[in-house]
Amino acid sequence: MSARVRAPELRGRAWLNTGGRAVTLADLRGKILLLDFWTFCCINCLHVLDELRPLEDKYGDVLVVIGVHSPKFEHEKDPAALAAAVERYGVHHPVLDDAEMDMWQQYAAKAWPTLAVVDPEGYVVATMAGEGHAEGLSRLIDELIATHEAKGTLHRGEGPYVPPSEPDTALRFPGKAVPLDGGNLLVSDSARHSLVELAADGETVVRRIGAGSRGRTDGPASAATFAEPQGLCLLPPHVAEVAGYDVVVADTVNHLLRGVRLSSGEVVTVAGTGRQWRSAVDDHAHDARAVDISSPWDVAWYDDRVVVAMAGIHQLWWFDPIKRTAGMYAGTTVEALRDGPLPDVWMAQPSGLSVSADGARLWVADSETSAIRWVESGEMHTAVGQGLFDFGHVDGPADQALLQHPLGVCALPDGSVLIADTYNGAVRRFDPETGQVGTVADGLAEPSDLVLTGEGDVLVVESAAHRLTRLAPGALTSAGANTVDGPRHRLERKPTDVAAGELTLEVIFTPAPGQKLDETYGPSTRLVVSASPPELLVEGAGTTTDLSRRLVVNGDVAQGVLQVTAQAATCDADVEHAACHLTRQDWGVPVRVVTGGATRVPLVLRGMDA
Repeated sequence: MSARVRAPELRGRAWLNTGGRAVTLADLRGKILLLDFWTFCCINCLHVLDELRPLEDKYGDVLVVIGVHSPKFEHEKDPAALAAAVERYGVHHPVLDDAEMDMWQQYAAKAWPTLAVVDPEGYVVATMAGEGHAEGLSRLIDELIATHEAKGTLHRGEGPYVPPSEPDTALRFPGKAVPLDGGNLLVSDSARHSLVELAADGETVVRRIGAGSRGRTDGPASAATFAEPQGLCLLPPHVAEVAGYDVVVADTVNHLLRGVRLSSGEVVTVAGTGRQWRSAVDDHAHDARAVDISSPWDVAWYDDRVVVAMAGIHQLWWFDPIKRTAGMYAGTTVEALRDGPLPDVWMAQPSGLSVSADGARLWVADSETSAIRWVESGEMHTAVGQGLFDFGHVDGPADQALLQHPLGVCALPDGSVLIADTYNGAVRRFDPETGQVGTVADGLAEPSDLVLTGEGDVLVVESAAHRLTRLAPGALTSAGANTVDGPRHRLERKPTDVAAGELTLEVIFTPAPGQKLDETYGPSTRLVVSASPPELLVEGAGTTTDLSRRLVVNGDVAQGVLQVTAQAATCDADVEHAACHLTRQDWGVPVRVVTGGATRVPLVLRGMDA
């Protein structure tokens, strides 16, 4: 029997959602503690926030969830930015600001998100990485309740959460905006779970669509509900007439697309089931109301259909409002940066879309690679950006310029594009003719979108300032841009040293308690392996149904990244009407080829490590 591990004490720069009070493990003795290591840029972390909400409701008198915010980007180290994110994403539990990553190291976290469970006596009893653990956590919590009630070590009652005061502003963390015929603007008021129509001045509220509470109810403007809506797409009039609605809304946290009829404000669900996509990549057209999708963040009319920035699975999808079908448009679900034919590209949380004036190019803000990319003639290209771990505020030649988590992009009539460089608090301009990047405005509070009005003005959705801001006209020209040579950042992940030649990749999967592997619809497991650069692997790339794979590593390539996707199908064991589950995870494993390196690389597929 292995020795029990005492949970390290909770220490950080500051606490949020506790009324200013520091929380210690001693304060939590007798409670089941769930630590959620997250960073607010990470879509998987945002998924976990929503997976935990039902557990917090169900076990509120025995379970204490504490978010441990361990930042990736420089901007995420800003305490004001963290406080804004906690409000923006509706985090209703205490949050520890782990700015120096001390708790991350103490609890041996390796990836965002990571969860750690501490029992009522203060011992770590489980850790798990990734998302999709809600059911397993529920079973574990039930076991801990039974055990510690029997021992007399479980204490029921209130936890340390103290809700912050409710702010009073017209908008709260607006996400995206779209100009309407007549000059008004429709804005996604994300933290208030609704849409707001503003007058042409960008300030005066004309009406609100949505009740303002989190939900997924269809119906009239006063009763319909959303969950952190983001992107908006105004359909061409002939399409809207047939479809029966005028605007498509990316209802992000609900994993839905919604349609809005502007004449009445009525809201209908047009795509998605409300379940998060956890399936296999395919090129089929699906019934839009029957297919699962994942955190749609923006929408745009391109290629005679709605293209969807599917941030949750690092892809672009398409949606046809007339045929009421949907499917995959670009990407493999691998989280990284690779250009090429649309089915083969890699993206990382695409979050902003804009179409060029001639309709030929679709510009994409690929936020987690801090990149601006474009689609044209069936291929994707990168204009600015170098990968998942390179970011900063550097202007100049596009192949050397750096951004920091851009969420929005706006194509201008002259062929250039404006970039909502969110974590730099700036608007940047990329000119394809000159290949140069410049800064046209800075000092903004997390700009998340840009809107070109019919009069040629540009409005910035200044999300963390809860407003729309008009850019000065001169800022839109190359002469109005500044050249900034600011900080450059590169996050270094420690590579795994591997030997040239044969290498065994083994994905370890243990079904959650009460589940078993399920082969009802074919093989229960699937493993996809590729490499960057591709030359890193001599053999072993591709797809198989076995979670163990023999690879052959090229000794002439010094280093690279193994891109691994694994999934396992399970069902409830020994119960009537058993539910089915699909567990899926992606890894980017940096490796260095050295003499005497490892000949085996083990990975855990969302396992629950006791």
